[in-house]
Amino acid sequence: MIRYIYGDDLNAYPTLKSTMLRDRATQFHDRLKWEVTVDANGFEHDQYDPLNPLYVIWDDGGKHGGSMRFLPTTGDTMVNDHFSHLAGGEICAPTVWETTRFCVSPDAADGGRIAALLMMAGAQLGVGFGLSHSIGVFDARMVRIYRKLGWEPDILGTEGKGREAISAGLWAFDDAILGKMCAAAGVSRDLSQLWFGRAFGGAISLAA
Repeated sequence: MIRYIYGDDLNAYPTLKSTMLRDRATQFHDRLKWEVTVDANGFEHDQYDPLNPLYVIWDDGGKHGGSMRFLPTTGDTMVNDHFSHLAGGEICAPTVWETTRFCVSPDAADGGRIAALLMMAGAQLGVGFGLSHSIGVFDARMVRIYRKLGWEPDILGTEGKGREAISAGLWAFDDAILGKMCAAAGVSRDLSQLWFGRAFGGAISLAA
């Protein structure tokens, strides 16, 4: 199932938290060779994890199957702190949230479907919160994934070439996209709304 968990509540799910941070270390440090921090427990974390972000997590029997992290752009974000040159300047708007740390567990039996479930959950979050867009920075390998799932971002800027390219992009939220992502994930709109409602009590708007 999809879980929406704020950082301040993550300790209530110790196995989910620990497996998520270890999977992030495997993906970003070990496999992609990013310059990220891995602690003595094998956990990957950065300066944005203590800011009470909203984690969207595929709960695979109590363990992490995949996840991504959201923060409002009205506060500190990775894109504003490090990649504003790709976004055409700082992004600060209550209806635009940043997404980072898109991660699928290396132990996942069907990583493609988990990626689709995460994209669906991101679309549900945007529609449920009344957001207009999500902004993120991604590498070249993700372009194929977004294209395959049918939800490509509008590219704001790119640096580097080929497999080394890094881009900033905007994803627009609307009901049509949510329906499309539900279909891609093989999940009904009702089930997507149920997972969201369990976390937030139904469709609410935090963007006003």
